[in-house]
Amino acid sequence: MQKPGIKRYVLITGAAGGIGKELVNEFIRGEYIVIAMDLVAQPEDLICTYYLQYNLEYFVNDLAYSDRVLCEIKKIIAQNGLYALINNAGIQILGGTDSLTREIWKQSINVNLLAPFYLSQALLSDLEEAKGCIVNISSIHARLTKNNFLAYSTTKAALSSMTKAMAVDLGGRIRVNAVEPAAIETDMLKSGFLNSPDKYKMLSEYHPAGIIGNAIELSKLVRSIVEIDSGFFTGEVIAYDGGISAVLHDPC
Repeated sequence: MQKPGIKRYVLITGAAGGIGKELVNEFIRGEYIVIAMDLVAQPEDLICTYYLQYNLEYFVNDLAYSDRVLCEIKKIIAQNGLYALINNAGIQILGGTDSLTREIWKQSINVNLLAPFYLSQALLSDLEEAKGCIVNISSIHARLTKNNFLAYSTTKAALSSMTKAMAVDLGGRIRVNAVEPAAIETDMLKSGFLNSPDKYKMLSEYHPAGIIGNAIELSKLVRSIVEIDSGFFTGEVIAYDGGISAVLHDPC
């Protein structure tokens, strides 16, 4: 919880998705001033302080467009600085070595890696002003993956690596950390199992925890990372995976 009278601004990208909505809800509960950003229009059930509809791929590729985005963000936070940047937006386009096109690679790299970096770079002084931090939402696919997740897993691995490299590069100026979630129970995940509930149950049971991750709990973890009162806590990439990354899967 914030101290009374202190305005703490947090910027959350990918705010209209299942994880993004819960991140927004969690920080609103903590009485933060939440700037939510997404490609799509503001969902009716998403309550935030400010909502910005912008395309992160355009943000990476178009300097004039990028300037408009940053101008609006800086106008909102004014002289208050930015307490947290949550790089949650991501794109997952399935495809393997034979099928991935150059456009898919570019889009994946732009949204999953370059947008988080350019936002972090552009808002660095605002983060320093508020003694803030960056939390990148990576994925278990950064370390463990499967067929047809080639572009997604590669860009998430790069995001996790960038988290550590930025923490080293920035030193004590601001903290930079990441979370690598496994399967999280969102509407998007559940929709993929509508015709095969047995497989959804199998996915749950395959995690040692016996359940699929919860977006509300994940959002609480992210907020705790933001609020931890320790400059020593930086450069960490935290697994939130129900123990699945410790499972050895073999035929025996």
